[in-house]
Amino acid sequence: MKKYLVILEKAETGYGAYVPDLPGCVATASTKEEVERLIYEGIQFHIEGLELEGLPVPTASSEAELMVFAY
Repeated sequence: MKKYLVILEKAETGYGAYVPDLPGCVATASTKEEVERLIYEGIQFHIEGLELEGLPVPTASSEAELMVFAY
């Protein structure tokens, strides 16, 4: 089992998601729940495609930190 960092972004018209370690693996949707489902499916599809082409599956290396600033 692999774990990948997924970035979720709220936009005016819905949500977007992308995976920094899997370039081109993105999803958009009108709700957060939908974009989470779509990016999960997108990760699976992306990895399956890489494997079918005989390409290496990138190792997850991105990290995230939530930082609080008082200003």
